Amino acid sequence: MKLRRLLGVDLGTTATKAALYTLDGSVIAEARMEVPLYNPAPGVVEQRLEEIYDSAAGAVRACLAGSGTDPSAIAAMAFDSQMAGVGAVDEDFRPVGHFDSWLDMRCRPYIEFMEQECGYRITALTGCPPTCDHGPKILWWMNERPAECARIAKFVMPSAYVAGRCVGLRAEQAFMDYTFLHFTALSDALAGGWSAELCAAFGVDARRLPRVVAPWDVVGELREEAARDFGLPAGIPVAAGCGDTAAGVVRPGMLLDTAGTASVLACSTDQFVADTTHRTLLTMRSVVPGLWHPLAYVAGGGLVLRWLCDQFLDADKSYEALFAALAAAPSACDGLTFSPHLGGRICPAAARMRGAWVGFSWSHTKAHFLRSAVESIAYEYAYYLEILRQLIPGLELVDGRVIGGGSQLRAWNQLKADVTGVPFRRVTRQESATWGAAMIAGKAAGLIRDLASHAEACPAVEQECAMPDESLRQLYRQGYVRYRAWQQTLNEGFHFDE
Repeated sequence: MKLRRLLGVDLGTTATKAALYTLDGSVIAEARMEVPLYNPAPGVVEQRLEEIYDSAAGAVRACLAGSGTDPSAIAAMAFDSQMAGVGAVDEDFRPVGHFDSWLDMRCRPYIEFMEQECGYRITALTGCPPTCDHGPKILWWMNERPAECARIAKFVMPSAYVAGRCVGLRAEQAFMDYTFLHFTALSDALAGGWSAELCAAFGVDARRLPRVVAPWDVVGELREEAARDFGLPAGIPVAAGCGDTAAGVVRPGMLLDTAGTASVLACSTDQFVADTTHRTLLTMRSVVPGLWHPLAYVAGGGLVLRWLCDQFLDADKSYEALFAALAAAPSACDGLTFSPHLGGRICPAAARMRGAWVGFSWSHTKAHFLRSAVESIAYEYAYYLEILRQLIPGLELVDGRVIGGGSQLRAWNQLKADVTGVPFRRVTRQESATWGAAMIAGKAAGLIRDLASHAEACPAVEQECAMPDESLRQLYRQGYVRYRAWQQTLNEGFHFDE
């Protein structure tokens, strides 16, 4: 019987990663290529779709070179990508202008405009409050770059551009898989398509929006030119792929903690919920049919830890040294509280929020300051879960699966468990995104019948689990209530002149 391999490619913000897998999830080979970011002016962050394509081709070639695998054994391939940025193509599927990164804030006036005009309806229909994503960016193109905008046939995501170029699509065949819908500000998430109401409200021509497909839909086969670029045989099926969030949480009540540059907490639920009251949770459609992922994040959560190491530690500036130092302070820090939003708050949106320490006295030490900053991320997670329980009464949280560089820090996982009351365990698979894309490729090729069951049959989590310390529950509950009160006060203070 011929062995069948699956190829998954993760198109990240600063790097593209490619990995070749067996059907049971074993990694045969993997590789990465850097992707440039351009900052021509303050607040401007651009990329180029052509360079994202080139990085994918280069990563796949490097992956295959170290695999010892006959490329003809690859059954299918799929791409996942960053989600909130937007690109555009002309009638011939050639890029128009730059790719507008999710880090680019030029669309801020249009975020505020969409919030003022239809904020409640956008949240209710898409599952996501107006934020720095497709809708405001499309309005920016329409109003600030009208000449370039006139050339746009379709707006596209990175995964759809790379896959479309691989198979030779034209603009009328452009697509977007349904996991991106919450970040559009123009969709009806439950219906799984575009909202005529929202498009009309903002004057967006729905004909410029791509068709919506399932992640495992085969969008074409690898054509000759792309096959040469990627070092693959022509004819390999290419699946639509998906966005890059919440891979691997496939049953209601499972949590995914992405401990990276951002600190992201996502949950898996079997019902769509729109956080119209707090405007904090963003609800995305899962790859798995019938599931949804309410999530929220601290944009620079991981950067807070790096900042603490760089600014407050001496010779050893490692994360391990940070947690060793903060261990000298008691849980909840004797009332000392930190705000982790050094670059503004995302969930809910409060662009002028900044970092702050409040409540310190003569008795507080450096360890208190370090520990309070780290605890603040866990308090944010507790806030997200409090809202989630309000939206879905009776939801039973199973455990938190931790990925990203921060997952290696056992003390960090333990602290989050103690604050939230939820067990946390580390995902041992280093590149969950490429495996998620590879499983989608497997379903597209007919090798995987049920994605959720297959993911559970190929576990990659540690048996050891950080269990909540019940003796700390009341102490951290008091710390959480204090944290929330200070967040409200600080938000008013940072926005007092508006």
